[in-house]
Amino acid sequence: MRLPPLTLIIGGASSGKSAFAERLVLQSGLSRVYIATAEARDAEMEAKIARHRARRLGQGWRTVEAPLDLELPLGKIQSGEIALVDCVTFWLTNQMLDDADVEEEIDVLLATLAAMTRPVVIVTNDVSGGIVPDNALARAFRSAQGRLNQRLAAQADLVVFVTAGLPQILKGEPPVADSWTEDAHDADEAFDAQAGSGRRFW
Repeated sequence: MRLPPLTLIIGGASSGKSAFAERLVLQSGLSRVYIATAEARDAEMEAKIARHRARRLGQGWRTVEAPLDLELPLGKIQSGEIALVDCVTFWLTNQMLDDADVEEEIDVLLATLAAMTRPVVIVTNDVSGGIVPDNALARAFRSAQGRLNQRLAAQADLVVFVTAGLPQILKGEPPVADSWTEDAHDADEAFDAQAGSGRRFW
């Protein structure tokens, strides 16, 4: 299955967006590179990272830790590889906690993605719903995340919104699976059935 140069997967917390993005990358048939941005700052985050690692176990992922610098690992993606960045929400959080110039870092990220010659799948959180945060830092983060999401969506070829594990296309066309692969066999059976029949991915 051929994916476009840039795919954006967006959804709320615990929406199934990361699992969906992983399935999508598995179906590509390319060698997969998982670019992880989360840092284990507490026990809860350690447990979440462990769950994500367990889900990818045995599926041939090469993992690169990149909490701040996405330009370097993205620039090293080789022919025959596909990158999954999970997620830019943690990346943005890390930038803000590091007192970085957020707008400048976003510009660098978007320029890096625009120059990519290998497919990239980006996971991000939708922060547009809910109440207005009660503190200035949280409000600044929500605004920055919203701006980042809009710019990523404008640049992406395919944008998919995930709710309760179910994908909805916001932009672009769903990829079509060309043939059955071993990687497809390792993904969720419902997705496998569609890939094996040559129908659309979802």
